[in-house]
Amino acid sequence: MREVDAFRPDGRHDDDRVVDLSDDAPLLPGQTSDDTDRGWGDHADSNDAWLLAERPPHWG
Repeated sequence: MREVDAFRPDGRHDDDRVVDLSDDAPLLPGQTSDDTDRGWGDHADSNDAWLLAERPPHWG
């Protein structure tokens, strides 16, 4: 296995770079476009109310 040099072209080591973490925005989105009804080719209507109404009593 060959050792990889971690120096950047400007001569600084990669550990020396400044990373701004002051932004509170999430690094990853909460949901991707593939993980939506439209992404699966379904209609956007929801049946959540029906699913909650038909929930078995032992799930309570």
